[in-house]
Amino acid sequence: MAALRARANAAYRRAILALKHAASHSRCSFPVSRALYSTVHDAYEPTFDKILIANRGEIACRIMKTCKKMGIKTVAIHSDVDSNAVHVKMADEASCVGPAPSNKSYLNLDAVMEAIQKTGAQAVHPGYGFLSENKDFARRLAAEGVAFIGPDTHAIQAMGDKIQSKLIAKKANVNTIPGYDGVVKNVDEAVKIAREIGYPVMIKASAGGGGKGMRIAWDDNETREGFRFSSQEAASSFGDDRLLIEKFIDNPRHIEIQVIGDKHGNTLWLNERECSIQRRNQKVVEEAPSTFLDPETRRAMGEQAVALAKAVNYSSAGTVEFLVDSKRSFYFLEMNTRLQVEHPVTECITGLDLVQEMIRVAKGYPLCHKQADIPINGWAIECRVYAEDPYKSFGLPSIGRLSQYEEPLHVPNVRVDSGIQEGSDIGIYYDPMISKLVTYGANRAEALQRMEEALDTYVIRGVTHNIPLLREVIIHPRFVKGDITTNFLPEVYPDGFKGHKLQESELKELLATAASIYVASLLKAQRFLRRSTRAPAAKREERSWELSVQLDDGTHSVTVSQAGSSYIVEVDGKTLSVTSEWNLASPLLPITIDGTPRTIQCLHRDAAGNMKIQYLGTAYKVQVLTQLAAELNKYMPEKVLEDVGNSIMSPMPGTIVSIDIAVGDEVSEGQEVCVIEAMKMQNSLIATKSGKVKVLNCKPGDTVGEGDVLMEFE
Repeated sequence: MAALRARANAAYRRAILALKHAASHSRCSFPVSRALYSTVHDAYEPTFDKILIANRGEIACRIMKTCKKMGIKTVAIHSDVDSNAVHVKMADEASCVGPAPSNKSYLNLDAVMEAIQKTGAQAVHPGYGFLSENKDFARRLAAEGVAFIGPDTHAIQAMGDKIQSKLIAKKANVNTIPGYDGVVKNVDEAVKIAREIGYPVMIKASAGGGGKGMRIAWDDNETREGFRFSSQEAASSFGDDRLLIEKFIDNPRHIEIQVIGDKHGNTLWLNERECSIQRRNQKVVEEAPSTFLDPETRRAMGEQAVALAKAVNYSSAGTVEFLVDSKRSFYFLEMNTRLQVEHPVTECITGLDLVQEMIRVAKGYPLCHKQADIPINGWAIECRVYAEDPYKSFGLPSIGRLSQYEEPLHVPNVRVDSGIQEGSDIGIYYDPMISKLVTYGANRAEALQRMEEALDTYVIRGVTHNIPLLREVIIHPRFVKGDITTNFLPEVYPDGFKGHKLQESELKELLATAASIYVASLLKAQRFLRRSTRAPAAKREERSWELSVQLDDGTHSVTVSQAGSSYIVEVDGKTLSVTSEWNLASPLLPITIDGTPRTIQCLHRDAAGNMKIQYLGTAYKVQVLTQLAAELNKYMPEKVLEDVGNSIMSPMPGTIVSIDIAVGDEVSEGQEVCVIEAMKMQNSLIATKSGKVKVLNCKPGDTVGEGDVLMEFE
């Protein structure tokens, strides 16, 4: 009877999946439209009563959502600084596992095991990062009779070690990158191996992933430096400083295959994800499917991914990553034995709930689907929204408190995976991700259009964020055409990201918008004064304003006249009509300029006419004055900027790892002076000119903020 029910349940799930993708209309017609995936819970298929999520932030919240749909109680773990975090509030129970540093809390095996025992959790989902690929954790859970929602220890160890995984891949007839099949013992051996392989080479941690412990070297000096930083980052992030070296494939695409396997020998590939938009080897924008793969290459990559998974008896969700060259030749990069950050785009185009599949597999159920059941339905794009300054190396971490936060869930077919809310703090101890913003469409153009709208209407105040960069990427002609590689950002922005470059028509739109906001604010103040005083205003209300608008180093004469709820604005000889409801208290200001709808955000506005306006994703500082005020402003003394030429300031918040100089030392231009670690990534600071060290304001172990003066020179 049980076997008959199991077969019936499997048939039911396949039927549901088929129905979800039979129609050509949007997935949003289904009840689970906000998630853009389907959790089909079967009451006759019991799994676990209680699951502990050994993670934090958005991925912990994501896992809890599926658990709640399946009727499973959840336990959150947290550090002391995360006691009021969203994932803690969402869980049925919570347990503190230590202080803020992750090695004393989320990576503290003893504390996590104690939380499991105390709460009586039957299973643990590790999410990604932290303990998700820690074989010792999985082994301890097995010893306690607690299910690990992930692969077994053999698969974690085999695929977690990049050296061993490469050997297994070769044996399974998976295409591999030429390189050294062993552990690099020291820096001299690293240089020797790099010369034998031929530059450029990739130096990377044998354990872990996520772009940490990874450096590209183009010569001997970069190999020495890369070996040092990669080993330090690997030890800090994974507790394992072993490194390997392989040939770096220049200008590749990074395309990965999602796989899912059960404990009954069934393994499926769930199509690909294109992850080529990266900075510092960390993904920024992902999409599914890829614009580059043809059906034959997709099938070949999928079959090789399945072959690798079967070679280690893989049973859970996992990802096999490949580098793909311009001729569609592909090479195995690594296998991540966990749920991937970018899994939502796969869920969107297949309709599967990967977290549910992982839970079912961990309980011992076979997969309900066959390879022929797995569709590619529509297109999904994910942008990783970070608390980062995109104008610094495409994104250095930012910290702060979210003073205002509104997700763009009003946009059709938008999914936001987040673990924060208004009032949340983003600190130095953890990854600076704010959310994963996902849009889905019947085709790529529709998904891109929705992403553009979602980015424009995403309200994030209190921290610096990377939305300006994300928006520029998705509208860039090369990205729109699908002409991308892992070198996209440095190729498109060789001098660094500078924000949106305004065309002449866009410049006039921005100036007209700023002038209109100024007048709307002025009229609102006048109406308030008339209502708050008994005496009638003696001066007749103006209907036309002569203004001066300053943007960067340019000053523009602007004339504004009122016409109902619209303003007729003349900017440098061109007349524009700007219409809005002019609700200046709202964080979003929808406007129409000559019939073109826009959504702008007025981030700052003061009585002196200074404004900061987010327009087309980028924030612009403008000043709007009357012509008389502008004339008088010329006589105001200018603020003298502080001379910081003889000092080095921290470009980001973080912790000082090492200082390579002392007071009195002579320092040469380009010489490394210190190393700062921020969100587990180590960053070398160099002297911008030669000089003698006068003052050191920090020491190893110190926590520093962005802009702090670290050292001064004579």
